[in-house]
Amino acid sequence: MSYTPAAADVAKLRNQTGAGMMDCKKALVEAEGDFEKAVDILRKKGQKVAANRADRESTEGAVIARVNEDNTLGAVISLNCETDFVGKNEAFIELAYELAEMAIFAATKEELLATDFHGITVAEKLVEQTGVIGEKIEIGAFERIEGPFLGAYIHAGNKIAAITALSANVEGASEAAKAVSMQVAAMNPIALDETSVSQATIDKELEIERELLIKEGKPENIIENILKGKMQRFYKDNTLVHQSFIKDANITVADYVKSVNADLKVTGFVRVSL
Repeated sequence: MSYTPAAADVAKLRNQTGAGMMDCKKALVEAEGDFEKAVDILRKKGQKVAANRADRESTEGAVIARVNEDNTLGAVISLNCETDFVGKNEAFIELAYELAEMAIFAATKEELLATDFHGITVAEKLVEQTGVIGEKIEIGAFERIEGPFLGAYIHAGNKIAAITALSANVEGASEAAKAVSMQVAAMNPIALDETSVSQATIDKELEIERELLIKEGKPENIIENILKGKMQRFYKDNTLVHQSFIKDANITVADYVKSVNADLKVTGFVRVSL
């Protein structure tokens, strides 16, 4: 029996790739439902595919980032619900903030769920709120980060949040960490720098670009040189420190941080989006 993709899966692939509805459907059929494989199929066929693919299911709720008082520990969580109406509710957002504060000191999502919340566990509180609100309430994403100096940014509407770690607490670090966190939220880098990109991602990118060059009829003897340039561009577009800074496209993120302090570096980041 041949595989028939669900309409929701086709719509999801279309939203994440920008390809046409029928192309997305055909890609899913060819990939037999494997979403990542379908994305690769679309790219190889030359469809317009967004470089930054969302890595999470699109759900409603609030994404909140918090750091501790000395800016060395931070956490980003998403408190998920079923409708946008609940996600914008003031009490719901307040609960998300409170849980994010607690998440700073929890090593894992499971530890957070087991944490005391005014006499009951966080998990029990979520069950309670599900009963009160009438919608499924749960913690979706959980990201935690440590560093010499952290700065957070929550995008308007509480749909995206990020925390950036800098190498030192120097003058201007607070503003710099927030600015870079805005960059992370807006540009969704896949890694800190080229050394942080997984080999699997590099291999997949090389495979896709090589196949496209072959289809374009490029001679075999120059393909490897072209690929080197393609990968440099890939790292520039997709790794945080090499990206063009959103507030000044003439410099990179690394350049911006150095302008604050010559020895300052970005050492890490976390990002969550709905």
